[in-house]
Amino acid sequence: RVQLVESGGGSVQTGGSLRLSCAASGASGYIMCMGWFRQAPGKEREGVAYIYNGGRRIWYGDSVKGRFTLSQDNANNTMYLQMNSLKPEDTAVYSCAAGVDMGWGCDYKSWGQGTQVTVSS
Repeated sequence: RVQLVESGGGSVQTGGSLRLSCAASGASGYIMCMGWFRQAPGKEREGVAYIYNGGRRIWYGDSVKGRFTLSQDNANNTMYLQMNSLKPEDTAVYSCAAGVDMGWGCDYKSWGQGTQVTVSS
């Protein structure tokens, strides 16, 4: 099983930036896909950005397109989420997940503990 640890959350003002990281460990014999999710109090968890197809494809949620960028550092087995132009509505607990790439989607099996992002006006 893949172990995931997020870091980089914090508090920023509107328009600020944060860079989240998700360090993965543990060997897997399966093709792995990964993604970032977020959940605000009282709201459903939503997908933020996914990377799949062997890292060849990246998907972004409509609400973060043009502001967030997902990247990978294969040497360190780490996934990042660069968040720019942050808005109060971005406030949430951000989690990374990993799973098996099914070709048509990711079967997420492992989740990190989450990191809090707070954006103030």
